[in-house]
Amino acid sequence: MKITDVRAYALEVPMTEKISAPIGFPRAEEVEGVVFAAYRSTLVFVDTDEGITGVGECMTRLSGTALRDICLTLKPLLIGRDPRDVELIWDIMWCTMLNRGHVMGFYQEAMAGIDCALWDVWGKHAKVPVWRLLGGATNPKLWCYASSLRLRAIEVLRDEIDMHKDNGFNSMKIKIGKDPMNWRSEIKTVEEIRKHAGDDIMLMADVNCNYGHDMKTALEVGRALHELGLYWYEEPLYPDDIDGYAYLRDHLDIRIASGEADFNKNSFARFLRRDALDIIQPDAARTAGITETRKIADMANAFRVQYAPHTGSSSNIIMTVSMHLAMYATNFLIYEYMQSNWNKTQENPLRDQLCTLPIKEFKDSHIIMDDVIGLGIDINMEVVEKYALP
Repeated sequence: MKITDVRAYALEVPMTEKISAPIGFPRAEEVEGVVFAAYRSTLVFVDTDEGITGVGECMTRLSGTALRDICLTLKPLLIGRDPRDVELIWDIMWCTMLNRGHVMGFYQEAMAGIDCALWDVWGKHAKVPVWRLLGGATNPKLWCYASSLRLRAIEVLRDEIDMHKDNGFNSMKIKIGKDPMNWRSEIKTVEEIRKHAGDDIMLMADVNCNYGHDMKTALEVGRALHELGLYWYEEPLYPDDIDGYAYLRDHLDIRIASGEADFNKNSFARFLRRDALDIIQPDAARTAGITETRKIADMANAFRVQYAPHTGSSSNIIMTVSMHLAMYATNFLIYEYMQSNWNKTQENPLRDQLCTLPIKEFKDSHIIMDDVIGLGIDINMEVVEKYALP
């Protein structure tokens, strides 16, 4: 079997009206008009001479056309190769820009889309799910949490909590940190959330790096969250602050989680060697695909660090990829099951219409995957054609 073509599409769904940043992160007010101007995704298709096509996704926060063009530029390196040689092809793509310093950022995200498509081809050819190729069904039922509760009027939050509980969730994540100078007020809201949710619901908090400017704030908030019984404290600091994360883990009892903004096993290794994290959260659409993400999860297991994949605001493609990785990983903890969009008044067709998640059953906060071949993704090409950028 040989690769005959690589196709890539940058998809963008503009917001019908400007929205404020739905999460807290550094300089959110200044950049929200660009970062949250649209729902975005970049799709990659790998075609073969046996008529099998695989699909993957690149994490797309900005400029899907840049990611698309990187994928198409890499196409000559793939044509004629066996798509099942995932390690070789991954290393060829990695080495193409290694000595130019492109070991993070757009290049890794472009590699991710291609790599995931290769695994999809391999699974379809072997007539088995990708999780079988990875090592089998270590976790036939995937524990998952509702992502995410965003701080707003407590009456609205109570309704959302009740909805998630009615839908079968026993775990939920809260987005905090929008106002670092007023963190005590946010903690009061978290306290109200805890009171309404009850002690039988596991809660986590996600800061999206917005305490990176002030270690003292990060410490104080971490202690307050621990007192409220929250399970983990996610991304309190900037993504590259290894010393800071190691310090927090040494001085707080709450579990420290991070990794969605990281890109490769070498970077994760630096955190693991410093005992800086309790939970890693790589996103396979950013960490150069399934090939690299599997290594990150396995490496974390050697350090007794748990794996909780990030799925974020991408399409259902990478959410599906993360299910396969979760099925395989022996140190898998919990899966991020997205239940909200950036814009509360505008649905995201790149999630709701592009393809469906291969879920056979969701019950008691656990997912059982469908019996699928490859990744189990059937793309609605009408959605691709409607939202593809020129």
